[in-house]
Amino acid sequence: MANPRVFPLSCVVQQYAWGKVGSKSEVACLLACSDPLTQISEDKPYAELWMGAHPRGDAKILDNRISQKTLGQWIAENQNSLGQKVKDTFNGKLPFLFKVLSVETALSIQAHPNKELAEKLHLQAPEHYPDANHKPEMAIALTPFQGLCGFRPVEEIVTFLKKVPEFQSLIGEDATAQLKKSMNEGSGAMASALKNCFSHLMKSEKKVVVEQLNLLVKRISQQNCVECMACSDNTVRAGLTPKFIDVSTLCEMLDYTPSPSKDRLFAPTLSQDDPYLSIYDPPVPDFTVMKIEVPGSVTEYKVLTLDSASILLLVQGTVTAIIPSVQGEIPLSRGGVLFIGANETVLLKLTVPKNLLIFRACCLL
Repeated sequence: MANPRVFPLSCVVQQYAWGKVGSKSEVACLLACSDPLTQISEDKPYAELWMGAHPRGDAKILDNRISQKTLGQWIAENQNSLGQKVKDTFNGKLPFLFKVLSVETALSIQAHPNKELAEKLHLQAPEHYPDANHKPEMAIALTPFQGLCGFRPVEEIVTFLKKVPEFQSLIGEDATAQLKKSMNEGSGAMASALKNCFSHLMKSEKKVVVEQLNLLVKRISQQNCVECMACSDNTVRAGLTPKFIDVSTLCEMLDYTPSPSKDRLFAPTLSQDDPYLSIYDPPVPDFTVMKIEVPGSVTEYKVLTLDSASILLLVQGTVTAIIPSVQGEIPLSRGGVLFIGANETVLLKLTVPKNLLIFRACCLL
């Protein structure tokens, strides 16, 4: 019998503090649905489901015919399963990490350098930049979700600086004056002024940031009505509780604009020359995420054959995955994760006549 190149995975959950807690988390629900033996702790956060071969979250293989225990180990010995182009381009490694996030509070501020800058930073300070790879990201909303994408219009930022003294204190008088002046000087001047404002905020000492945020919360609380805040922006007001004390609360006064797409956004990669203003310039990604919807009236669905390894997540529905190359069958329910080697054919037979919702990550070069 041929060695299996399609098999189910048991994936790693990251319990970061910002994740939703217990069964309120979609990550926890997907985990529990795929494995009935899973016990969800209702007092712990379930932030991210990692589907891939990352060293800090290498998925386990759920197939006793395979000697390797994890996906990373298996790929190391079966590099052709990546597809020829992927194998050659990425030195025999799976080039993406597929995730589900379940977010309760604001995530930490992150900078995603491009490949050139990532390699340089990794060499200079590996303790702070442990990965030499760039990290272009695409986020797809499974439920209604708000994200920060780019800077607000300068007029809005100036309004915040006028009406929120704690914010203005961290930006500083000189940077504030420069931003106001730039409104009449064109895009280049505004870009420079925005960069200066953002630098002042992000380089503020943590102690000073906490002091100003505490003053802001106290001032709003004394007004006895959150609607009395000078700003009428719901996303900023939502952050003004002690639970969310962090510089990211004030970043919302700089950095919140809706994504140009209704259901997805790209995290910008930052260039070495201008790391502040790569606002919304989706890179040509090394990966693709396909959304597959199949009506329950369909009895069988053929998964597109690709010259790339891929990982499939079943979000809704119940199927049997039929693998013609090894005459095998794999049952999958909600939360089930399937690794599919390059050029493999997979048929999904609906075992319950309900609509399917599937997401599939791969690398198309």
